[in-house]
Amino acid sequence: MVKSSKGFRSRSRGTFTKKVRERGMPPVNRFLREFNVGDRVTVVLEASDPHGQPHPRYQGQTCTVVAKSGRAYRIEFLDGGKRKELVATPIHLVPAGTPGKSDA
Repeated sequence: MVKSSKGFRSRSRGTFTKKVRERGMPPVNRFLREFNVGDRVTVVLEASDPHGQPHPRYQGQTCTVVAKSGRAYRIEFLDGGKRKELVATPIHLVPAGTPGKSDA
């Protein structure tokens, strides 16, 4: 019996599988998105770029931008009544209310 891996991206095949196949890297403007403090964003993980990626457990979570930290953003949300804060780069964030991964 081989012990199963518990890596950062383990058990995330369904999360990182896209319904419509897109080849290659996403457009550059998705990397350069700008958000303001107080904006509502949704975590939509981009599998092709692991840098600044939140844990897959937070896929689909709607958060509020708290601050900018370098080229990444600090975002916070309530998880079971407890305030949590994540750091994510803009490629993994879309404006809240935007369907899918369309550019806004």
